Order: sequence, then C-alpha cells, then structure tokens
Amino acid sequence: MIRWNELTLQQQQGALMRPALSASKKVEAAVNDIIEQVALNGDSALITFAEKFDKRSNVRLQVPQEEIDNSVQALSEELKVAIDTAYNNIKTFHQTQLPKSTSLETTPGVLCELRYQAIDAVGLYVPGGSAPLPSSVLMQGVCAQLSGAKTIVLATPVNGDKKIDPAILYAAKLCGISTVIESGGAGAIAAMALGTETVPKVCKVFGPGNSYVTMAKQILSQSKAGFAIDMPAGPSEVLVIADQRANPDFIAADLLSQAEHGRDSQVILLCTNTSVIEKTQQAIEAQLASLPRADIARAAMQNSSLILVESIEQAFAVSAEYGPEHLILQLGEPEQYLPLVNNAGSVFVGDYTPESAGDYASGTNHVLPTYGYSKVYSSLNLLDFFRTYTVQTISKQGLKALSSAILPLAEAEGLDAHAYAVKVRLEQLTND
Repeated sequence: MIRWNELTLQQQQGALMRPALSASKKVEAAVNDIIEQVALNGDSALITFAEKFDKRSNVRLQVPQEEIDNSVQALSEELKVAIDTAYNNIKTFHQTQLPKSTSLETTPGVLCELRYQAIDAVGLYVPGGSAPLPSSVLMQGVCAQLSGAKTIVLATPVNGDKKIDPAILYAAKLCGISTVIESGGAGAIAAMALGTETVPKVCKVFGPGNSYVTMAKQILSQSKAGFAIDMPAGPSEVLVIADQRANPDFIAADLLSQAEHGRDSQVILLCTNTSVIEKTQQAIEAQLASLPRADIARAAMQNSSLILVESIEQAFAVSAEYGPEHLILQLGEPEQYLPLVNNAGSVFVGDYTPESAGDYASGTNHVLPTYGYSKVYSSLNLLDFFRTYTVQTISKQGLKALSSAILPLAEAEGLDAHAYAVKVRLEQLTND
C-alpha cells in the first residue's frame, strides 16, 4: 500500500510511472525491413512472413466469401446470440454519432458550409495472440460500416495450421466486411498502407497490436503520404477510484481483468480507506489462484500501485494527472462525482459496471487512448472514419461587403496577389 500524502513529488510521479514501451531501435530496424520487403515483393512477402512468424504452411491470404457467409454454422447458438447482441448495442450507440453537415451565412451573401465525407478506404487490424477477438472486429467494423466507407479491409493473423476462427468471420459478416486478409504484424499494416496484389490499399488503419504493429503504424503514418492511423497505442490500463463501502472482490476483479491483458499492462487503485485496500490485496491473491493467465497478471501487478488517498477529490486529481485508459468509479452515489472526471478514455460508473461490459457489449467503443494519451485523444468513434471539409459560396454583393476585410489583411501581410484576386473581381463588377 502506498500512502499518497507521505510521498515526495518525485515519489508520486514514480508511483504513476508507466512501464516502458517495448519499441526500441531493434524493433524499428526490423519493422523498416518488413515494410521494405512488402513494398518490393507484395503478396510474396506476406506469405514469407506467415511462414516465418506464424509457422504456417500452404498460406492463403484472402478468405473466400463462401467461408465468411457460412461462418455462422460453426458457432454455438450461445456465441452467435452474444455476438448479435454486442453488434446491435454497439451499432445503436454509434448510430447516434452520425454527423450532419451545417451551413450558415456569416455575412449577407457569404455562405459557409461544413461537410462530412467518409474516408474512402479503411483498414481494420485485429490481433491474433492466444485467442480470437471478435469484439475487436465489432468495435472497428461497426464504425466502418456506418460511415459508408467504400473499401473496408480486415487483417488478422492465423497461427500454424489453424483455420481462421469463425467468430471473427461472423463478426466481419455482420459488419458487411468481405475483404478478410489472413496476415498479421507489421507486414499486414504495411500491406494495407501500400497495397499488394491481394490487399487493397487503404487511407487509414485502425486497431491495436504489439510493439511491431505499433511501430509500423507510426513509421508509415510519418513516411507514407496520405496515410493515417487512429491513435498512438500503449499497454492496457485501468484506474479504480473506491471509497470505504466499495467491494474489495469487485475491485480485485476489475484490476485483474486488465492485468491479464499483458505483462506490461498497468492497474492502479486510489482508495480513501486502508481496510478496503488491505482486503483488495487479499482478494487479488485469492483470485489469481484460479486465473489461467495468472503469470501474466502477476507480472503486470509489478507495474501497479494500490494507493491510499486523503479524499475522493484528491483521487480524481491524481487520476486526471495519470490520464487512464479506463476509469472505474466504485463509489456511493458515483454520479455526483462525474463533473470531477478529467482525462479518461472511458468511465465505468458504479459497483455493477465492470470494465468488461465496455470491452464487449454495452455499446461504447473499447478502442481507447492509452499511456496518458487520454489527455489529448478520444475513444474511437464514428467521426474517426470521416473527414470534414468546408465550402463557401459568395455572391457579388457578398464579395463587395467582404472586400473591406480581405483587402486590408492581404496588404498587411504583403500578399499582393491575394488582394488582386479580389480587386480584379470588384473592377469587373464596377464595369458591369
């Protein structure tokens, strides 16, 4: 247990310090080589990577449409209903974000508009790891579907001689995705950014991944003209704010639900009660005993802190400084504290709102800013799949009225051609 008020400023910063990202010069060099090979050899490079990294033989890159269409037949009814429920909730929530163009006259005769246009081609990356992630397909795929993007590419690795999981394919089908590529890692990101014989070129890539995927996204977004990524990525994290009446078993379960993501994950508890913290520590040990991924969770707990704070208000101040990916409020009457929330990717309010709900099926998006980026980035939302542009239409009388602002500014900036573009029109109007 850490007593916040007994720490120096430097010690407080240390208690909130995140584990170092594994991106290194070695990773960067390897990813640059992968990108170069994809640029030179296209599909052939992806096949080589699948054989080398995923231990595959008889590699195929694109999943046949028939396999996507028939994927539901391989699912249990329970899993199908779960995916359907999650899809419907996610779609219902994100439909409310559909943007509407706006227009107004800033000056008589001067019409200004803000218009929205779906990004033409988007790539969705779904990690493979030790288990399929249909929830990640839904979180990205629903947004792509609602945006009306013309091209949607889904890339995910497949390990060994396994077949791509039908849950992935069924989630893709619900989202209207017909281009599913069996390729992972930095190679898949490069293929979507550059295009290959099989993989369509996209304008923006979404989705989480390991340090190689993250590095590929960063390098390509900085070096490939017209290519963008969703947000910077880091290890998973959760911060729980709890009071004296909070349930230690609930707190422990929420902390471990993030700790099991990876050894570099981080979880933090801010609590006003010593007894609750001590009981939470006991509950963590008890729950770890039955977790299949206990080794991973234990390693993550080494990066984590259970902190005693003086007040709930202090807890929110500490949380705002940390900027968590997930913020859980296990507080009595938690709604009253929502105005204190600052710098959080997604907030889970009350004892019966576990972070797991947002990960899977409540409807909000689980693609969130990590590593403190919640201070400047938002959770993935429908607008991430759109671009905005402006339109202006000016009448003759409107230009006359506006010229009194344009001409002095252009002349003050020494841009005579700018001024002349207005003057030549005013002269024409005078002659007319």
